[in-house]
Amino acid sequence: QVQLVESGGGSVQAGGSLRLSCATSRLPGSISYMGWFRQAPGKEREGVASINTHSQTTYYADSVKGRFTISQEIAMNAVYLQMNSLKPEDTAMYYCAAHVPPSRFYGVRDPRSYVHWGQGTQVTISS
Repeated sequence: QVQLVESGGGSVQAGGSLRLSCATSRLPGSISYMGWFRQAPGKEREGVASINTHSQTTYYADSVKGRFTISQEIAMNAVYLQMNSLKPEDTAMYYCAAHVPPSRFYGVRDPRSYVHWGQGTQVTISS
């Protein structure tokens, strides 16, 4: 079992920044992908950013490219999401998730690829 704990959410004005953190209980080598997802009320869960924990290759949704950065700190068993130039449409509950082989992989932005999820942290951006 992998435990994931998010932190760092909050309320900021448009144009501001937030840094989300996700602490994992699992040794880094056993997780192949970490992802950040978000879900706004009435909307489907959306893949925001993902990272291959072995190659450090990163993937971003078009809506956040150039504004968000996902990174991994192996020594701390942690993944971060730096969010800059925030917009009101970024308002959502943000979740981190882990893909652990041999569970089936549907793609980096497909929630079905990630069996393990954190409890979420709320991000609210005011205009």
